[in-house]
Amino acid sequence: MEIADLPALNATLNGLSAIFLVGGYIFIRQGRQTPHKRCMLTALVTSSLFLISYVIYHWNIGGSKPFPGEGWVRTVYYLILVPHVLLAVTVLPLALTTAARGLLGQYDRHVRVARWTLPIWLYVSVTGVVIYLMLYQLY
Repeated sequence: MEIADLPALNATLNGLSAIFLVGGYIFIRQGRQTPHKRCMLTALVTSSLFLISYVIYHWNIGGSKPFPGEGWVRTVYYLILVPHVLLAVTVLPLALTTAARGLLGQYDRHVRVARWTLPIWLYVSVTGVVIYLMLYQLY
């Protein structure tokens, strides 16, 4: 695997994370705690692998890749990118807090933070894939 392959890997990891988040949500709504826990921990692992790969990629390319598009598509790109970046900063502490409370059996505290964590984490995961497609596949 080359450094140039990492953006596609990152998008894949983000997509997998989103799938596991949705699966975990469905399982807990059905009262199925064990598959919920497995899905959510797998989402945490895939997101962690994403973060490692993301840092390696950007370290090696010396920063960010500029968006090559112009006009309305550039505006759309930044309207997706800015909240993605701002919310991505919050995902790590939220996900770790949510996971810790669940693993420690503090379910009432777990649910209170999970109600915020899930939509933010899901948004960041899905928009991560969209950003990849716009930045690396659109042009």
